[in-house]
Amino acid sequence: MAKASKSIVSGMTVLGLAGIICKLVGVLFVIPLTWLIGTDGLGIYQAVFPTYNLLLTVSSAGLPVAISRMVSHCLAKDDPRNARKVFRIALCLLAALGLICTIFMLAGSDLLAARVKQPEAKLGFLVIAPCVALVCILSAFRGFMQGQQNMVPTATSQLIEQVGKVFLALPLAYIGAQVSPAAGAAGALLGTTIVEGLALLYMMILFLRRSRAFSAIPQLSEDEPIAAHDLTSRLIKISIPITISACIVPLAQFVDSAMLVDRMLVSGMTIDQARPLYGIFTGMVIRLINIPTALALAVSMSLVPAISAAKATEDYGAIARQSDLGLRFAFLIGLPCSVGMSVLATPILSFFYGSTISGEQLRIGGELLTVSAMTVVLFTVVQATSSILQGLHKQRIPMYTLVAGVACKIALNYVLVGIPGVNIHGGPIASIVCYTVSMVPNLYYVVKYGRMRFNWIGWIVRPGIAAAVMGVIVWLMRETLPAHPLATLCEVTAGIAIFIGMALAVKAVTPDDFKALRRRKKA
Repeated sequence: MAKASKSIVSGMTVLGLAGIICKLVGVLFVIPLTWLIGTDGLGIYQAVFPTYNLLLTVSSAGLPVAISRMVSHCLAKDDPRNARKVFRIALCLLAALGLICTIFMLAGSDLLAARVKQPEAKLGFLVIAPCVALVCILSAFRGFMQGQQNMVPTATSQLIEQVGKVFLALPLAYIGAQVSPAAGAAGALLGTTIVEGLALLYMMILFLRRSRAFSAIPQLSEDEPIAAHDLTSRLIKISIPITISACIVPLAQFVDSAMLVDRMLVSGMTIDQARPLYGIFTGMVIRLINIPTALALAVSMSLVPAISAAKATEDYGAIARQSDLGLRFAFLIGLPCSVGMSVLATPILSFFYGSTISGEQLRIGGELLTVSAMTVVLFTVVQATSSILQGLHKQRIPMYTLVAGVACKIALNYVLVGIPGVNIHGGPIASIVCYTVSMVPNLYYVVKYGRMRFNWIGWIVRPGIAAAVMGVIVWLMRETLPAHPLATLCEVTAGIAIFIGMALAVKAVTPDDFKALRRRKKA
C-alpha cells in the first residue's frame, strides 16, 4: 500500500503556527475582556479555569494520546480495521468520562466556588461545565486524526476555538458585565462552551467526509481483529499514566488557585490587593508564557505517533533520529523564547496590557514575567521528552518525574508566597524548580531507552550561543530605544532575525535536519 510521506517537521509547523495564532488571540482576548469585566472580574474568570482544566485533563488527557499511539501503531502494521476499532471504543470512553465530570461540576458548583474563596464564581462553574463533555468528545476525533499523522484538523479546530471566542465570548461578557463583574466572567465562560461545541461540529463533519476514504484503505495485515475488551484494556493501560502525568500541572494550578490568594493574605495583603495580582499573574503573565509553549505542544503531538510507528517496527535508528530532532527543536524554541521574553518582559507586558493595568501593576507584572520566562525552555523540553517516552511505551517515567516536580512547586509556593515582600513573586520561582526537577531525569531516560547519545552540543551549546547573542543585542536595543510599542515591535523582530541568523551561523539548525528525519511509509 503506497502512502504519502509524513514529516515530523511538517506536523510541528502546522500545529506550531496554529498554536501561536491561538495563543496570540488568547493574549489579545484578555485585553478587551479586562476592559469589560475589570481585574476583579478577571480574577473570578481565572479562578474558574484551574478546576475546569483539571477536570478536563482527568477526563481527556490520556486517551487521545493513547488513540494517537495505537492508531499509528495499527496503521504502521497495515491494520486499519483495528485502528478504526480503537477510535470507536475510545470515543465511547471519552464521552462517558466527560459526562461524569460535567455532572460533577454542575452538582458541586457551590463547593467549587467556596473552595476558591469566591462565591461569585458559582455561575461561571455552571456555564463552563458542559464544555468538559464537549472537549472530551472533540479530543477523540483529534487523537484519531493525529494517529494518521494528519495535524491539520487539530490545528483548524484550535483556530475555531480561539477565534470563535472573540466573536461570542466577548459580547456575552459585555452583556454580563452590565449586571456585575462575576456575571461578565460567566458570560465569557459561556461563550467558551458554545465555541467548543462549534469546534466539535467541525470535527464530526470532517470525520464523516473522510470516513469513506479511510474505509478504502486495504487491510493488508493478517492479524485477527482485536477483541473489544482487549482494546479497552490497552487504551486504559496506556492512558492512565499519561492522564496522571497530564493532571499533575493542572492539579498544581488547582491548588494554586486557592493557595496563592490565601498565602498572599498570610503575607499581609488584603483580598483587594491579592485578587488583582492573582489575575495579573495567571491571566496575563501565564498567558504570555503560553504563547511559545504552543510550539512545544506542537513538537510533542508530532513526536508521539511518529515514534510509536517506529517502535512498532523496532526501528531504533528512526527513533534516535526523531528523538534528536524533537529535542533539538525543543531547545531551539525554548532558549530564545526564554531569553527574549525575560529581557523584554516589561515592554512586552506593556505592549499587550499597558492600557488595562496601573503603572505599579505593570511593574510587578514585568518582574513576574522576567522570572517566569525561564520556565519556557524547561517546559518545552519536558513536553518533548515526555512525548518521546510515551511513544517508547515508557509513559510511567514522565508521570513520576512530574509528581516530584509538582511536589516541590506546591511546597515552595506555600513557603515563599506567604513571606512578606515575596508573596506572588514566589510563584515563578516554584515553577522553575518544578520543571527542572522533571526535565533532568526525563532527558536521562530518553537517551537510555531511545538508544541514542546525549547531543549536548547540538541541543544546548549551539542554540545557547545563538540565544545569548540575541539576548545581549536586544538588551542593548531596549536600553537605547525609547519605551514605545513600535520600539517593542522592532526589538522583537530584530531578536527573531538575529537568533535565526546566529542559529544558522553556528549550525544549530541546518537543511539536513529537515531531510534526515522524514519517515516514509512504503507499500
